Amino acid sequence: MRFRILIPVLALTLSACGFVSNEPTQSSPAKSETPLPNVGDSLDAERAARQFVKVVKTVEPIAEQECRERTSGVNCDFNIVVDDRPNQAPNAFQTLDKSGRPVLAFNIPLIATVKNADELAFVMGHEAAHHIEAHIAKQKRNATAGAVIFGGIAAITGVGDSAVQTAQEVGASLGSRTYSKEFELEADRLGTVITHKAGYDPVRGAAFFTRIADPGDAFLGTHPPNAARIETVRQTAASLN
Repeated sequence: MRFRILIPVLALTLSACGFVSNEPTQSSPAKSETPLPNVGDSLDAERAARQFVKVVKTVEPIAEQECRERTSGVNCDFNIVVDDRPNQAPNAFQTLDKSGRPVLAFNIPLIATVKNADELAFVMGHEAAHHIEAHIAKQKRNATAGAVIFGGIAAITGVGDSAVQTAQEVGASLGSRTYSKEFELEADRLGTVITHKAGYDPVRGAAFFTRIADPGDAFLGTHPPNAARIETVRQTAASLN
């Protein structure tokens, strides 16, 4: 297991996934983000750094082991980095670098504001699960299919190139959202397994859902209701005991 914390993180052209958000882009595959509450009671810098390092060293090898056991021909060498760009809300995300290596990034406000190591471990397990479940590739395929369908419909109606392009963009956006809620729940389930195997309490870790805005069950929303996510974690954790 190789452990890396890079500060500052290299510029990443990414979108959103995990607890905050997955959208494919031209310059990089996509990203999965996790938004947490606004900065409130923060840990002191030294304590937060120690907690982060400990959780990374504990969770990373478990995540890589799960990745190897559940996939074939997939890069399971997670690169864990710290995003120290200023003026950001607490957030974490998963993406791929140009070589296809999975990246798990955590910004400093998130590292400082999680309530305990269990929350940080769950966030890490959740983001790693997005990679193991190949959600970036699946979302990209959904976006492509949506663009083709909407663009094709627009084309046969005889509209101009500009209208066809707009239809393709709308289709790609809708396509990328098609299964995003299911992807989040899948990542919550596997993230629970990873958190548990790493020796942390995933139910306690998922308590952060009680401190963030509830997306409800919006038709075009990218995240499921917080209550559904908490229940998914509880049911998965119960099956592991």
